[in-house]
Amino acid sequence: MDSRPCLILFGPPGSGKGTQAKLLRQTVGMAHISTGDMLRERIASGDELGQAVKDIMQSGGLVSDELVNRLVEERIAQPDAEKGFILDGYPRTVAQARLLDCLLRTRAIRTVVVHLKVDYNVIIARLSGRRQCPNCGALYSLSPNSPAVSEVCDYDGSRLIVRDDDREEVVVERLKAYDSQTAPVLEFLRQASYPCFDVQGEGRAPQAIAREIQNLMEQELATGGGRA
Repeated sequence: MDSRPCLILFGPPGSGKGTQAKLLRQTVGMAHISTGDMLRERIASGDELGQAVKDIMQSGGLVSDELVNRLVEERIAQPDAEKGFILDGYPRTVAQARLLDCLLRTRAIRTVVVHLKVDYNVIIARLSGRRQCPNCGALYSLSPNSPAVSEVCDYDGSRLIVRDDDREEVVVERLKAYDSQTAPVLEFLRQASYPCFDVQGEGRAPQAIAREIQNLMEQELATGGGRA
């Protein structure tokens, strides 16, 4: 039986779930598993599976649900996940959720689901207000992390740009896609009896949000909850 905790963290683009995962990794020692990072790391490894992923992505194809789940299964076996792990942006589809459910149930991993709730108008303003240095990659926002000189990188003086995926019309489409894709996944997890919580993800310090998530997990697991 596997007694590790698992947090499945959902949130629309720009909701701060990456920030929350990093804070929780620091405070409770759980590994942060982002499927995007995981795929990039596997490609960089150059092994057989990494080459297969690279070939699929270079051809413009989508990595299959089965392959993504295989990568996740291997990833959670790594030493840094021994104290538990946070799944950030995964599962993305009901098919992935079904395969993950089987993995978690087989290993009896105690699991809690948290959905960060952020008003979409706030997200649109937040993302469309981001700027990036085209040379060093530094990210800024119009507020509060603005550059010392408007629209100019603090580090190398380059003129800042708006990333294509941060343009307002693109952000709106990303949010629509998130809604259509994620709602069925959350419903599947609820129906599968995983404890699911909505957490307010705006208008509060990131540390306060992380403490609420940590408390929810600790309370749920302490009372014998958490789908296993």
